[in-house]
Amino acid sequence: MRPSMQARLEQLEHRLGELERLLASEEAARDMVTFRRLNREHVELSDLVAHYQAWKQAGRDLGAAGQMRGDPAMRDFADEEIAAAQARLADEEAALQRLLLPKDPDDERSVILEIRAGTGGDESALFAGDLLRMYLRHAERQRWQTEVLSESPSELGGVKEVIVRIDGDAVYSRLKFESGGHRVQRVPETEAQGRIHTSACTVAVMAEPDEVGEVDIDLEELRIDVFRASGAGGQHVNRTESAVRITHLPSGIVVECQDDRSQHRNKDRAMRVLAARLKDARQREQHAKEAATRRSLIGSGDRSERIRTYNFPQGRVTDHRINLTLYKLQQILDGDLDELVGALVAENQARLLAELAETEH
Repeated sequence: MRPSMQARLEQLEHRLGELERLLASEEAARDMVTFRRLNREHVELSDLVAHYQAWKQAGRDLGAAGQMRGDPAMRDFADEEIAAAQARLADEEAALQRLLLPKDPDDERSVILEIRAGTGGDESALFAGDLLRMYLRHAERQRWQTEVLSESPSELGGVKEVIVRIDGDAVYSRLKFESGGHRVQRVPETEAQGRIHTSACTVAVMAEPDEVGEVDIDLEELRIDVFRASGAGGQHVNRTESAVRITHLPSGIVVECQDDRSQHRNKDRAMRVLAARLKDARQREQHAKEAATRRSLIGSGDRSERIRTYNFPQGRVTDHRINLTLYKLQQILDGDLDELVGALVAENQARLLAELAETEH
């Protein structure tokens, strides 16, 4: 291990001890924002420090086995112990290299997930409903909490647009690669000739700020309208003006929430979604500048970028960014995304390691 890497790990081991003391303090208990920030950092460092301590233990074991080699009666046993310790050292160092890669500061956050039907009319709205079910099932498998903030159902049972908050450990790190265009190829139930149709939806996964105030929003730049909520097909479902529409005038971003009967709760939900969208827009602007010099192998997350195709006749799902095809369409639509997500995370780590190796040379 390079001396600079070991020095960094020693600092992080010391920092973990500091965090444990801070989290046990009365000040952290009184300030939940500070507590969440410290706890997030503690979670990030705990695994790293555990691997570093395992690496140090393997080094001590290697030294002890080397000393045993001086005894002819212990030489064979010592050689076995040396080989085992060297293998553990290599494994732990590889793990530490991955864990020391530059972190996305939003990885531990909860997310605001938006799904919108695109080209394809009613079939696209039905596919958007399938995607919603897929992500809700996946969240259930991960023991994440979900809350539908806003939903615009279609007449045939799909959704034109839906906004969901997903809360849990490291949700953004697992779902951030879902942003982009999702395409479906299948025979719609309304297709009499049995022809395969292609429809599309867009998915946006945005890291949720800890608090709305974390994103600088000038209230004078907002136009807030209230109106009566309505259900599918315009059916009146509320006699009071509880629905809220917030327009951020500088960016043109519009957020509507009407699913709750309370105007106050709808406004609170809309502000949370607006804060996440503004944070996401600023990050994508920054990423676009960085991509001018180097484009990520797994894509920019641009909403217009086609990232995945769900082909029903062949029972396959293809992720175009990493050329991965899986013949387990139904399992994936039932929320089994682990293989897809794992492959995308691994590809991202490989890219970061390659970039790190380039900078070191």
